[in-house]
Amino acid sequence: MAAPRPPPGRLSGVMVPAPIQDLEALRALTALFKEQRNRETAPRTIFQRVLDILKKSSHAVELACRDPSQVEHLASSLQLITECFRCLRNACIECSVNQNSIRNLDTIGVAVDLILLFRELRVEQESLLTAFRCGLQFLGNIASRNEESQSIVWMHAFPELFLSCLNHPDKKIVAYSSMILFTSLNSERMKELEENLNIAIDVIEAHQKQPESEWPFLIITDHFLKSPELVKVMYAKMSNQERVTLLDLMIAKIMGDEPLSKDEIPVFLSHAELIASTFVDQCKTVLKLTSEQHAEDEEALTTIRLLDVLCEMAANTDLLGYLQVFPGLLERVIELLRVIHVAGSDTINIFSTCACMKAEGDISNMAEGFKSHLIRLIGNLCYKNKDNQDKVNELDGIALILDSCSIDDKNPFLTQWVVLAIRNLTEDNSQNQDLIAKMEEQGLADASLLKKVGFEVEKRGDKLILKSTSDTPQL
Repeated sequence: MAAPRPPPGRLSGVMVPAPIQDLEALRALTALFKEQRNRETAPRTIFQRVLDILKKSSHAVELACRDPSQVEHLASSLQLITECFRCLRNACIECSVNQNSIRNLDTIGVAVDLILLFRELRVEQESLLTAFRCGLQFLGNIASRNEESQSIVWMHAFPELFLSCLNHPDKKIVAYSSMILFTSLNSERMKELEENLNIAIDVIEAHQKQPESEWPFLIITDHFLKSPELVKVMYAKMSNQERVTLLDLMIAKIMGDEPLSKDEIPVFLSHAELIASTFVDQCKTVLKLTSEQHAEDEEALTTIRLLDVLCEMAANTDLLGYLQVFPGLLERVIELLRVIHVAGSDTINIFSTCACMKAEGDISNMAEGFKSHLIRLIGNLCYKNKDNQDKVNELDGIALILDSCSIDDKNPFLTQWVVLAIRNLTEDNSQNQDLIAKMEEQGLADASLLKKVGFEVEKRGDKLILKSTSDTPQL
């Protein structure tokens, strides 16, 4: 005698077929679960029946993996799989009860195994891609705001699913797998990424390829940048293009509408150590750009971006003090300014002054703003710091900065940064003030040049006084 069938379930008065065994019945359920009230009243047994269909349909995919000739016979199974995932995906939306019920049936493990089989098939049938995407959406929804589900998803998905999906040619698959990674990550799991750096680097590459996609961006800014240990080991392994991408996002975080929080400051102090030490060690690689043969050298371009990050960090009062005392940083910046200033004066190259305005639409060279940023960084490192003010003097940096002040289309706001640097170098520093005044008297500093940067020398008895003029350029 056959076992009795379970009675039909009801979702807010709507009849649910029993048993669920065809595509139309699944589609009806998927539609019902779009409404919150139907999700909340769903009988728990319904999810077991959907899972049974999912398991049965997955056998066809397993067969196709073993025998590629069977791929052409997958159509009906893929339709059922897709609708199962859609149904489960919808059932999990803002409904922890359903998330828990579905998780407790080990549906997550079945879904992950099936998704890995999809990747193994390596075919680009639209029906397969659709099932693939819906499976990832289900995993994202069941993990959303549910720590227990996140733990189970992580247990089954890490690292294979992320290694399989984050570099997939389909943009939606990359986006959905990024959503799962973002949702599942926490401080403990971040440590596991340090041992699986390819996943972290795949996220960087995903952001490179899809800068408009929010999930890779959020993983980097909300997770990676909160872990200086991960950033350090990632940086050592990444390509220079990937490093530039990471540095760009670091700049975006520092310059964001929201200032760095108290919790973020210690983290960014650690980042500052990495950025400053790397710049001190590698900054001379930028000199490769003086040769047309290396006009787009990626290592040199990374150095330029390191300087950009240092400038933004030095503009943050919580990070400035650390950079002001960083060993060798100020000396290396002055040295580099001198070298590129000489190189740009001796021959025509990427660092040479360009006094003509670019036509609209011209592509700027890779070193645009580099000299401006060197002077900007020197100025900030000397802000209310007499030791650094005196060090610039000792290294003949004041004359170098004044000599760098000229109209240069390659260095926007150069004059303004010179003004800021001179102000910070002379503030409460009579020795530096006297030096500049004597330079003007001896003809080593042009009076018109001083006026251009907002200063003039006035003789009072036997003393020469450097003072600001009323028409000081504004930053």
